[in-house]
This record gives sequence, structure tokens and C-alpha cells, in this order.
Amino acid sequence: MSKNRFIPFSRPWIDETEIAAVSEVLASQWISTGAKVREFERAFAEYIGVKHAIAVSSCTAALHLSLVATGIGSGDEVITTPYTFTATAEAIRYVGARPVFVDIDERTLNMDIANIEAAITPRTKAILPVHIAGLPCDMTALQALCRKHNLALIDDAAHAIPAAYNGRYIGSLGDVSAFSFYANKNLTTAEGGMITTNSDALAAPLRTMRLHGIDRDAWARQSRRSIWRYDITTEGYKYNMTDIQAAMGLCQLMKLNKQHERRRHFTQIYQTELAKFAEIRLPFFPANPREHAWHLYIIQLLSHDRDAFIDAMRAADIECSVHYIPLHLFRFYQEQYGYREGDFPRAEAAFERVVSLPLHPGLTEADVRAVIAAICKFLGG
Repeated sequence: MSKNRFIPFSRPWIDETEIAAVSEVLASQWISTGAKVREFERAFAEYIGVKHAIAVSSCTAALHLSLVATGIGSGDEVITTPYTFTATAEAIRYVGARPVFVDIDERTLNMDIANIEAAITPRTKAILPVHIAGLPCDMTALQALCRKHNLALIDDAAHAIPAAYNGRYIGSLGDVSAFSFYANKNLTTAEGGMITTNSDALAAPLRTMRLHGIDRDAWARQSRRSIWRYDITTEGYKYNMTDIQAAMGLCQLMKLNKQHERRRHFTQIYQTELAKFAEIRLPFFPANPREHAWHLYIIQLLSHDRDAFIDAMRAADIECSVHYIPLHLFRFYQEQYGYREGDFPRAEAAFERVVSLPLHPGLTEADVRAVIAAICKFLGG
């Protein structure tokens, strides 16, 4: 690594393809929800292997609408993990339900399936797993629990494209799934999200709710030169995606497999080179039936100060991050639900140790080896 070479934690893979596609939409003069959104939805549904994909403004919006569509409401409980970004629990609160946290498996950082059944009460209406860093949860076990207790299975798939389980992509295994296309995700539209489902009964209201409950959007009314009138058929929200975003999304989808191969290649270098350090717990590297999306590469420092490690990496012009501060440690969730430090000890222990290393398709192999060299220097290896 040259002295002035800065290695960012994450960077979107955007090139002339996206620039040309967005320029084409701008030149068309139709820049909101229109033909490109519908094209992106069709392509995404085909890729994931589902009947329906509904484009929205964010993964948070996707989670919110998924909860509404599955009938979750005031006084209900939704089981999820404390080891996630706040949007997961935030969306549960939007519908008046209570997020019920279950501690994690320290190896995978995903919710510990073995502890879920004990958290189910008569108020429980859904299980909402998060596939942390892109590692699929045990979907077979989750599906069985949901069938046994008549619960909805709602995926927070923000990290999980193109993660797969038993040969099927995440997004095709739950009742409904929510994806993120935020700037640092494996597929980005800058901001944006997607809902996937195989249920016709869920897809119809999801499409209507995302844009104010209007039965026909402006594109449908104008493109078919149909009557200008429309009806409001349900409570709705301002959660639609634009054609500008969808144009980006289509380009990103076309190179998703290529960028995934680059991520996987870099993780294999990390895994091989860092395996010699007993002070580091490496990410769980799955074999069948799980295929990791490698959205994040999270190591755990077992005997060194995490913050000192991050400072040392910054001094070497390498940007790292931390995923995540468990939700029950935030003042808001403590005041709202009475959660306290010590409630989920495995999530807390992981949080004190985790560091997310740079991982994105814009890296070079030299960048990855420079990160490894900086880690070796810090650990004295």
C-alpha cells in the first residue's frame, strides 16, 4: 500500500453503465415511478425466484409494509434479534407491535434458533430474522416454528442478496422479505428497497399501500391514456421508488453475480491469511445449505482492545466499522421496554469484540493484503 492509498470500508460499484442509464431516464422526462420501476421489479423477481417484487423507497419501508400486510398491529409481538440496525425494531414499532428480542449465536451472529420457542407467547404474530452480514439463518427451522405456531415469517434481508439456503435465494423462503439497496449494499440504488413474496394476497395490498393507497399510479393512468380518476382503496404511505433509482438497480442487478464473486474471493484471502491468529475469531464460513452474501466481513478480537484496533487501522489509512451496537443497550429501547444491559449477554459480548473489515468489489487484492499487513502489525505477528 502506498503512503497515500486510503482503503475505504465500503464503496458502491458504479461506472458508466449506471451513469448512462440514469441519464436516459432524465432525458425521458419521466423520473418518478414508471416503466423502469416495473422493469426492475420483474427482473428482481426473476432473479430471486418469486412471483412478486414490489419496489419501495427503503428497506425500512419494506419492513413496515410487510408487517402491515401480514396483519401485525397494536399489542402484537414480533420476535427478532437485538443484534441489528435500529430499522428492524423501528418498523415493528410503526405498527404498534412490540419487538421481542432473542439472543444470538456467537458463531454466526444470527438469532439463536434454539431460544426462539421460549419467547413465543399468545401475542406473538411473527418471527423476523435478520441474516447478519449476509449469512442465512436456519430457514428450515424457522419455517417449522412458524408452521407450528401459526406465525408469519418476515425476512429482514437487508444484507442478504445474493445469499441462498438449500439452493434457493433468501427472499423466496419467507412469507414476505425486505431488501435494502442503500449505498453500501451489494446492490445499490443509493436509497431504496424491495419486497418479495410468492403470495398474490400479500402482493396486491403491498403495491397499493406503497403509494398513498391509490389504486392506479400516475404512470398507469397516463401511459394507457385512461381516465384520470383514481380511487383510494386503503391506508397508504409515500414509499414508492423512482425510475432514476430503478435504472441504477437494473444495472446493479446485471453485475451482481460478478461483484459477489469478487467479495467471495476477498473473503477467502482474509480467511486464509488471518487463520493463523488465535486472537481473532473469523466469520463463520458456511458450506451447503448456506451461501453467504458477504455483505460484511466481521471479525471478533478475542484478546485485544477493539477501539485501539480501529485507531491503528485508521492510522494506516484503512477504514473499518462496527456492526452492531445491540438495540437493548440504547436508551430509547430501555425506556420503552425495560431492557437492560445484561439481558442478552452473547450479543453484548460480540459487540465488544467485532470489527467489520473493508469489503467491496472496488478493492484490489493488494488492498486486501494491505489490510492484512496492518492487522499483523497491530497483533505483532
